Order: sequence, then structure tokens, then C-alpha cells
Amino acid sequence: MAESHLQSSLITASQFFEIWLHYDADGSGYLEGMELQNLIQELQQARKKAGLLAHVLPTEENFLLLFRCQQLKSCEEFMKTWRKYDTDHSGFIETEELKNFLKDLLEKANKTVDDTKLAEYTDLMLKLFDSNNDGKLELTEMARLLPVQENFLLKFQGIKMCGKEFNKAFELYDQDGNGYIDENELDALLKDLCEKNKQELDINNIPTYKKSIMALSDGGKLYRTDLALILCAGDN
Repeated sequence: MAESHLQSSLITASQFFEIWLHYDADGSGYLEGMELQNLIQELQQARKKAGLLAHVLPTEENFLLLFRCQQLKSCEEFMKTWRKYDTDHSGFIETEELKNFLKDLLEKANKTVDDTKLAEYTDLMLKLFDSNNDGKLELTEMARLLPVQENFLLKFQGIKMCGKEFNKAFELYDQDGNGYIDENELDALLKDLCEKNKQELDINNIPTYKKSIMALSDGGKLYRTDLALILCAGDN
């Protein structure tokens, strides 16, 4: 079924989801290696030219490409986008927040959609990126929209701490005990993390890590719940 969709000049959002699931064989949220090669080869055969999966969608439905073009100038911009739409600071983008995000995104591109279509796009985004099927997007799930080379969050996945460890670290680096971490305190934390995790983190990239993480802050104040999105793996 997915292969037949590639022969169409335009496909719907739901057909795009079928194509994605078919070629994302390991369910990673990315098309890479043989997955991408298989797609491109079959797309070449079906449509006589290669292209990225997002380009298969008609313009009015190509919100994934719109996001990359308009919101992903840097990891810092991505984090600012998260901060804007996680309006209740729950650490998740929930259904209504996701709808607002997609609506604003399409409006920026001068695209108008009705409520039915908006609901379809919202459902598609959840199907594509809600890996634990809880009906909302975590930061790391939504970060799948980032190109792999831009996704600094991937580097922090392997060094996340349990809740107890994270709280201890937060209190250690919140040197003045004011309940938040400022830019200088974050700098000290990142330097120590880089020293302890040289295979995962590059100390030369600290300025980039810091700018991206501080984009989650409230006027330069990085609270515990904000930093937990990056460094905390859970409650245990």
C-alpha cells in the first residue's frame, strides 16, 4: 500500500503516515541508512526522481517541512518554540497546545486550514512522534523534527540521571540556593558533564549546549523542571 502512494502526484497526511511507518523499519522516528536508501530508490522508480519524504506531501499539508524551514534555524530556536507552546510548563506539548502550534505554523506560511484538517494534522503528529502513545509529546519526542546533525538532545540521552541524582546535582550547582540555575552555574555543570562523559559530549560545544538549554529559561532563570527536560530520565 505504501509503495502505491509514491506513484501519486499528491498524497494525504494519512497516506504520508503509512509511507513513514513502512520505511521507518526500526521505529526510530528517523529515516536513515538503508531505510532512506530504500525509500529513495523506490521513489525514483515510482516518480522518476528522488526527494525527501516531506516533499511527497502537497504544499498545504507539508507542515513537517514548514517546521524545519521556519522554526529550525538552530537548536536554540527549537527550544524557544517548545517554551512558547508548552504553555502550562508541564514538560509536555498536549493536544490543544499542539493544535495551536500547527495552526500558527501554517498561518506563518499563509496556509489556512479548517478545524477538521487541523485535527487530522494534530493526530498525524502524535502518530509520528508520540513514541510512548500517551497522547502528548515530550521534548525528546518532538525533537525528532530536528535534523540529526542539529539534535543536541540526542547527545544527552545517554547521560540522563535518575530523579534522585538529578535533584542532588541541581542543588549542588545552584550554588546560591535561590531555586534556579543561572548561566554561570549552568556553564559549570556542563563543563563537569563533558569531563565525565567525553564520548557523548564535546567540551568545545559547551557554548552551543548552553544557548540551547538557556532558551528554556525564564528570563535567565533555569528552574528545576526546565533543566529536568534535558537531564532527568525519571523519578527513581
